[in-house]
Amino acid sequence: MSTGSGADSAPAPSTSTPEDPARSSKSSMFSSLKSRNYRLFFAGQVVSNTGTWMQRIAQDWLVLSLTGSSTAVGVTTALQFLPMLLFGLYGGVLVDRLPKRPTLLVTQSAMAVTGLALAFLTLSGHVEVWHVYLAAFAVGLATVVDNPARQTFVSEMVGPDQLQNAVSLNSANFQSARLIGPAVAGLMITGVGTGWAFLANGLSFVAPITGLLLMRARDLHVVERAPRGKGQLREGLQYVAGRPDLIWTIVLVGFVSTFGFNFPVYLSAFADDVFHAGAGSYSLFNTLMAVGSLAGALLAARRGTARMRVLVAGAVAFGTLEIVAALAPSLWLFALLMVPIGMFGMTVNVTANTSVQLSTDPAMRGRVMSLYMMVFMGGAPLGAPIAGWITDAYGVRAGLAVGGVIAASAAVTIGLFLARVGNLRLSVGWHHGHPRVGLVPRERERLATAA
Repeated sequence: MSTGSGADSAPAPSTSTPEDPARSSKSSMFSSLKSRNYRLFFAGQVVSNTGTWMQRIAQDWLVLSLTGSSTAVGVTTALQFLPMLLFGLYGGVLVDRLPKRPTLLVTQSAMAVTGLALAFLTLSGHVEVWHVYLAAFAVGLATVVDNPARQTFVSEMVGPDQLQNAVSLNSANFQSARLIGPAVAGLMITGVGTGWAFLANGLSFVAPITGLLLMRARDLHVVERAPRGKGQLREGLQYVAGRPDLIWTIVLVGFVSTFGFNFPVYLSAFADDVFHAGAGSYSLFNTLMAVGSLAGALLAARRGTARMRVLVAGAVAFGTLEIVAALAPSLWLFALLMVPIGMFGMTVNVTANTSVQLSTDPAMRGRVMSLYMMVFMGGAPLGAPIAGWITDAYGVRAGLAVGGVIAASAAVTIGLFLARVGNLRLSVGWHHGHPRVGLVPRERERLATAA
């Protein structure tokens, strides 16, 4: 992948050899934490992400308590994702124009106020379901700007050399909070009520806001901001349209997220309808998947490179494992498969995120990342009804298998297309006593034969 300001055409999948140390070297798993600014950011996100997961659980439980309706819970989730689908690209335009750190101070403060307002309404006994709907929509609006701003601000804190490591650690941070937050929320809801969980989330934003305020501006990697002007949204879309490397990465992520990441539909049905094991098994499936995702994020942090072949291979493995899980005869085998599924799903996420950022002109990064996040986050709401229909009509095993087939097929198709465009062939051999599989230029093969 291009790591410069953006090539005019798509590079072929990486064909680096072991003799290329700049490409093949592995970084320390936590190397980006050497940056003081990133350490402050990372520490703040540890606290804030935990609070965010607490609020998600408390929000759903509160809506269910107020209405007794699972549909109402679904409406709440939809309202939180709807702004990204409607306004995500405009958020990217704003992010390219605005300085990232002050922008994040505003968005993080807005989300803190939302949590505190819900806490006040709930603890005072005045909360109604429309309050929760409004709060969810408000958080979604803030996320439209906050998400691409956070994604692109990482490169300003650590620079391009440490970008994959930092993106991977961000994912590990989020997955760690996914393990801790729901557990803490469950204890808090049971012990003192949902209002206190909202209060904890609102107060958790003190950590990232403090971290942003303590950062040293002189240590940031300055990125020239896009000037205000007409047609910037169209300019961003034209930029992506002229970059096949970006298009195919985003298309692959779209297929995987839309058809492969519908785990709320699948896992609950497997726990209840297939294995007849109840809510405890549903929680176990999610926990094991989070463990796998955390492992995948940490491995990506150590790998230190973002190659198209890693992305394609990760998506193929992810889809294939979903097919295997769909056929799993026992609960424990299905549960154990959640670990590698989570790991390869995170490999796809981190590799795609990093390669898109590294391949994009910094002045365009906000708009490109907003398109990427819109496809990634918007895929689940679009794919969930399809997954639900297949599950209802043909059973959950068929639903999960179809999702895996589509994800793996999309990855294989895109991989073969890029190999053909790049005039590459599959190479299987040995290197230092270990099997090695990769793509090499056919021209190199002809030269070796002639020699």
